Amino acid sequence: MHCMWCGSNEAYQDKKTCYWELPDGTRAIEITEMPSVACPDCGMIYQEETLIDDIEDQLMLINTKLLPNSISYSVLMEQPRLLQRNYFKA
Repeated sequence: MHCMWCGSNEAYQDKKTCYWELPDGTRAIEITEMPSVACPDCGMIYQEETLIDDIEDQLMLINTKLLPNSISYSVLMEQPRLLQRNYFKA
């Protein structure tokens, strides 16, 4: 896998814990088992842009007040949506 930060071909898919600020800014949550890219050459751990967009959309479409302080990625993405799509996205 190719690292978008240093260009190394040694990057690999991993699952990490990260912290995400909710869209309303009231708090941040811990997301466990988050699909991530890890690069042993530069040490960077990051999420791909499409995944970030999916998470941001999901957080805009669910009732975030019901979320616990820590949630796994898969459980977060399974939360029932209040709307079917993000009408606020350009």
